[in-house]
Amino acid sequence: MSEAQSMFAVLRQIAEPAVVDVIERFVRDAPDRKLCRVNVLAFAAKEGLDEEQAINAFLHASNLGLFELSWNVLCPGCGGVLDANTSLRTVQSDSYTCALCAAGYEPTLDEMVEVTFTISPRVRRIAGHNPELLPPVEYFRQIYWGSGVDLPDEGFEEKVDEFVLEALELPPGEKAVISLQLPAEFVIVFEPVTHAAQFIDVKGSPTRERQNLSMVFDRGFRHSEILELQPGPIRISVENHTQVRTLPSVCIANEALHDLLSRRRPFLTAKRLLSNQTFRDIFRTNTIEVDQRLKITSLTFLFTDLRGSTELYERVGDLAAFDLVKTHFSILREIVGAQAGAVVKTIGDAVMATFPAPSGALAAAMRMREAMRVLNDERGSEDLLLKIGIHEGPCIAVSLNERQDYFGQTVNIASRVQHLATSREIFATGAVLDDPGVASFLAGRGLNPMSQSVALRGIADEVRVFAIP
Repeated sequence: MSEAQSMFAVLRQIAEPAVVDVIERFVRDAPDRKLCRVNVLAFAAKEGLDEEQAINAFLHASNLGLFELSWNVLCPGCGGVLDANTSLRTVQSDSYTCALCAAGYEPTLDEMVEVTFTISPRVRRIAGHNPELLPPVEYFRQIYWGSGVDLPDEGFEEKVDEFVLEALELPPGEKAVISLQLPAEFVIVFEPVTHAAQFIDVKGSPTRERQNLSMVFDRGFRHSEILELQPGPIRISVENHTQVRTLPSVCIANEALHDLLSRRRPFLTAKRLLSNQTFRDIFRTNTIEVDQRLKITSLTFLFTDLRGSTELYERVGDLAAFDLVKTHFSILREIVGAQAGAVVKTIGDAVMATFPAPSGALAAAMRMREAMRVLNDERGSEDLLLKIGIHEGPCIAVSLNERQDYFGQTVNIASRVQHLATSREIFATGAVLDDPGVASFLAGRGLNPMSQSVALRGIADEVRVFAIP
């Protein structure tokens, strides 16, 4: 049995076997470019797989060495990869600039950092393992564009030809000249390796005189200012001052380019992965550096606590109470994972969990309450009375006590809201109830939450809180 076969055999024991079968076939039969920076959500949709099962299988596969993770900082405008990282720890810059869009961005984990999977060279060598050898059109497809740009499988080169006037490969330390006729359109000289761009607004009367432009690629100057030139001949001198091959191309910013970049699809965000239970279990100590502060614009927090746990210990004894609380933790953890969330930590008898969307948190809360009711019925007692609070908003992902955690006012409010509950209650803030997914969830079950404005300790303004029956 080969090393890859052995790893797939192990993978079947820890991930959904049917999903593993699809991945193994994919690794064996897919063309090289499909195995470079795999968009796991698109893969799951194409193969008809459950998203969470697919994500979990790829995570376990990466842990075994079948795939390599890449954390790519994306331009929210054009979808290009501004920075590729083997770990979230190396996403250290406070801002990123996209030369192609001439815009700067402060990175957030919501939609600006994607997580992709590339087949390990131990399992199968692909062209994408050596991006410096890829043809220019494949470099754009496999390396420059993020997995959220839905590039066509067929006819991609023909699409590119509709907006690329000229392209060349420039080895390290070399010079070259690009000579062409400038059309009366907005033209961009773009180099994807160093992320350099020069905008040229071509207008006015055509000229027969040769115009000149010089560009140096050195990972420093981004050439983002706009030049005004006339339609006619141009001589573009390019110099590569880097240690790697560069790929200068002259493009027209026309409908063909805009149409190609407007085709988007969902992708696995860093935010979603950090709220994945399997990821937290596997990579719990290797996520964020102690001094990193990574912003998330929207994350949903769910806090639970057991009412009367002190009395429970006195009534049934420490050992029996401990076993019961452990059972309760196990049930809650399973429910959180099933709803695409993750348990961040337990504090005494309390649980702190995160979800990418409010609807997942509310669905988990409803299931938790029902699970505790069933457990109490089985025991013939009311020992486990669960109080639940949910809130959604911005936060910062941090590393605390060698564990990936979260910090910010959203976390504080979620905790305070949970403390409002008495027993068997689910309290959620207006931010949660305003989510369309939550509104649909409640309407589908005929539930009408009751609202009230409350003052929370340490929070200046009153908060709108809903009690969910």
